[in-house]
Amino acid sequence: MENKIDWVTVLLYAAILIFGWFNIYAACFDEAHTAILDLKTMHGKQLMWIGVSVIIALIITHIDPRIFSSMAYLIYLVIIALLVITFFVGKVTKGGLSWIDFGFFKFQPAEFAKFATALALAKYMSSLDLDYRQLRTKLTAWAFILIPAAIIIVLQHDTGSALVFASFLLPFYREGMSAKILVMGLLAAVLFVLALLVNKYILIGILAAIALFYLFVWLNKRTRKQYVWVTALFLGCTLFTLSVDFAFEKVLQPHQRDRIYVLLGKTDDNSNTGYNVNQSKIAIGSGGFWGKGFLNGTITKADFVPEQETDFIFCTVGEEWGFVGSSLLILAYIGLLFRLIRLAERQYSKFSRFYGYSVASILFFHILINIGMVLGLLPVIGIPLPFFSYGGSSLMAFTILLFIFLRQDQERTKPI
Repeated sequence: MENKIDWVTVLLYAAILIFGWFNIYAACFDEAHTAILDLKTMHGKQLMWIGVSVIIALIITHIDPRIFSSMAYLIYLVIIALLVITFFVGKVTKGGLSWIDFGFFKFQPAEFAKFATALALAKYMSSLDLDYRQLRTKLTAWAFILIPAAIIIVLQHDTGSALVFASFLLPFYREGMSAKILVMGLLAAVLFVLALLVNKYILIGILAAIALFYLFVWLNKRTRKQYVWVTALFLGCTLFTLSVDFAFEKVLQPHQRDRIYVLLGKTDDNSNTGYNVNQSKIAIGSGGFWGKGFLNGTITKADFVPEQETDFIFCTVGEEWGFVGSSLLILAYIGLLFRLIRLAERQYSKFSRFYGYSVASILFFHILINIGMVLGLLPVIGIPLPFFSYGGSSLMAFTILLFIFLRQDQERTKPI
């Protein structure tokens, strides 16, 4: 017997969606175009995409969930093909070659690559007799992630969208990946920042001192295996540190490098590279505890914050709804994430469980990075706030991502 759809998740989705639309309306409010259904305005177009997304969600809830498992690899290959095609026919927007322009609608395949990769990985990880501890399994699983991420970085120059693929570390960890991988990922991030702030040879000397201290002072049993492990880790950290300059110069775009320098305090440019973040923080701070009220945001109305209806939509929330409104939005997101994890844990099918954790992880990374960059805590890499920012491609992609899992949850007691 089919279970009912999880209405708690649906209501959280609807609440965030509606609140997002009100803030898009406020961010692009024009007294000459106040009509809700005026498709010439961004809020009018967004309302249309909300309607389309709701229809897509309803269709998904009536599809046999086994279709998503059986067609996972095909969907993945189609999206990969679209990513490659974008390089030849795509339109450059905001410095990135990531859009296919159909005239009436601009389509961004990178947004759909996330749920396609989640499906393919869930299909692979749920294969019979698959042991994640085997090297072949690990390499194959990582290939599913690196292929779309590499295409997005190399061909489309969209590092921000590619970074979200790191979110698949969390579902891998749930399925048995060693915690050492997460620690190494965190270590790599710390080394990357330190290599930009400190002389690399001094940093390597500090790493050598830490390795020697661990071996000869901290470690009680010094075996051959421990010597090999510590030496390998030291050499790996050294090579990574020395490669930071190459990666920083060759992988990141000039505007991305400038944003990282501003965040790290190596440059102070509030009128150019740091302008967006500086104005965003001013807008959020001006909202105070209760906010200035709906449509009363002076900084929002004056268009001081670029991209305030897309990547920087959270600053509109901060100015008009204040600390209270911002906190309620964050709590709604936290509630949604915890609900998704709870749903994932009750799945009978490994496919559904892995996919559910992938959904929660992708949303978590988007929320963390978007709000973090608006508050000036993370570099500006240009990714939308899920179900909230303006954009048809992102809204539809996130809706598909979420409702595929909700459809699987309706059949949670059956193998998929």
